[in-house]
Amino acid sequence: MLFKSYGYDFDDEQFICQTNGIISDSIVQNWTLSALECYKINCNCAICPITKAKYSFKCQMKHIVDILLKTRGLPNEAEILNINNDIVA
Repeated sequence: MLFKSYGYDFDDEQFICQTNGIISDSIVQNWTLSALECYKINCNCAICPITKAKYSFKCQMKHIVDILLKTRGLPNEAEILNINNDIVA
């Protein structure tokens, strides 16, 4: 339905990236805002805005969060959001 609204004749199925289940090293180098949001909702896809948006891909963020926890540790929200108390306007 999502694709049909844009004039394409595809089914509503979700597409899985053709990477044979391999997650790119670049996506697990640092915590991102998307990874932080996923972590904060305990990787619960039922309440995730990505799932609700009905994108045409199967979200792999819970796997990325798992890797980030193992390799980078817990997320630092201030660092991810670029909060810096030293900035003077």
